[in-house]
Amino acid sequence: MALSASVADPVDNTIINPAMVLSHKYPEVKFEYDERDVALYALTVGACSSDLADEKELQLVYHRDGQSCIKVLPTFVSLFTTKYNNELVLDVPGLHYDPKLLVHGQQYIEIYGPIPSRANVTNKIKVAGLHDRGKAAVLELEILSYLEGSCELLCMNRSSFYLRGAGGFSDSSRPFSYTTYPANEALLCGISSYFDPLHSDPIAAQEAGFSHPILPGLGTLGFVIRTVLRSSNTESTNVKSISCRFLHHVYPGETLVSEMWFRGQR
Repeated sequence: MALSASVADPVDNTIINPAMVLSHKYPEVKFEYDERDVALYALTVGACSSDLADEKELQLVYHRDGQSCIKVLPTFVSLFTTKYNNELVLDVPGLHYDPKLLVHGQQYIEIYGPIPSRANVTNKIKVAGLHDRGKAAVLELEILSYLEGSCELLCMNRSSFYLRGAGGFSDSSRPFSYTTYPANEALLCGISSYFDPLHSDPIAAQEAGFSHPILPGLGTLGFVIRTVLRSSNTESTNVKSISCRFLHHVYPGETLVSEMWFRGQR
């Protein structure tokens, strides 16, 4: 855990109040899904889009030759709190920002076992970091996902919201910075959801500085990981962790080029 701070006037209701943000307790969030959701996600990120008879990708959307269940792409777990992401941020007392200026920067996922093709999941969420970046603020969240009714930890998502225009809530000579992550781990810089109007509303996209709605970062991630698995002939169950950084926006219809290389067995 690391903390450094020199906080601005705490009674100003127009700026972020770190003490209130860090003390916030989230309720548990439930997520229920079945094989239809798993298959729809795979199709959404391009499964079988170039070849409807692709044997490997058909396993993501269809029961093939006695296959007991549809295979699950590892990035599917990023959806476990997607529906609630904006609510999770908006409902934090002491967090003041313009929702139109939220962008997705980076995502980290750890998977601890096979992801079932249907399940009820309980998500436990906590604030894992808050940083004053001057012109922006970064709110980091950690989401631990368990199979409902058990202590079995299924996966972890480390996500954060990059809030443009919300920085400057601390002394610029000693900007506020708090994280529960080890110092050598990359900071996570923002997560939006598929339900953010930035990805569907042309007016909201223009207000955020884009010519038209952009592809969600998690959508881009899904396309890339599916391509990597297909091209490297790797089973999705072999994926244990995923880390990515979104350095530039993607407009729907643009071509994504994935480059990859092996390092030993990785």
